[in-house]
Amino acid sequence: MSETAITMREVRAGYGPAPVLYDITALVPRSRVTALVGHNGSGKSTLLGVLAGTLAPSGGTIERSCSQRPALVLQRAAVPATLPMTVRSAVAMGRWADRGWWRRLTRHDKTVVCECMERAGITELAKAQLGELSGGQYQRTLIAQGLAQRSDLLLLDEPAAGLDQDAQNRILGIFDELTESGVTIVHATHDAGAAARADHCLLLKEGRLLAEGGPDAVLQH
Repeated sequence: MSETAITMREVRAGYGPAPVLYDITALVPRSRVTALVGHNGSGKSTLLGVLAGTLAPSGGTIERSCSQRPALVLQRAAVPATLPMTVRSAVAMGRWADRGWWRRLTRHDKTVVCECMERAGITELAKAQLGELSGGQYQRTLIAQGLAQRSDLLLLDEPAAGLDQDAQNRILGIFDELTESGVTIVHATHDAGAAARADHCLLLKEGRLLAEGGPDAVLQH
């Protein structure tokens, strides 16, 4: 099995006529945590969209050696906590990729949902409404929803943004457990501490790849 999960060659992307990414050539290692770092507007979220397949590149190539469709976890701000649903229902939405929203969940689906809540440490919150959650609990609910898609490639946009240190550490600890089980993780972050805990970093600046490699070297730029 290849040690590389994703290979990008001269990838370009944008929205309509406005380019955002310019000739990105980089590798994402398999079963490791890769942090996308850079200032706001550097192209991190756009690159995540390209890797997830929700945004088609305007040029270049992307090769994925992962066996499942990527799972994308959006920023908390993009998923309103005011939705009238429980934590269990929110996590179960992750099974729609396989089942479709119109089909009832099977016993297997329900088992997957329970396992993902347990892994994210939110089992005791299963019946809580989303609006009752703290920021860290809500973020872990979104991560569990992503895990419920059962992908070996998990993409996350600023998963620890705005959380206290304990909540950040818990989420980063979940990442460590997932990579040990063979999941490849790519997350966008502007937090130097979160990036330093990654195995691999891609540093973006104004849509271009400025540096790639281990955090010790990349974060010096």
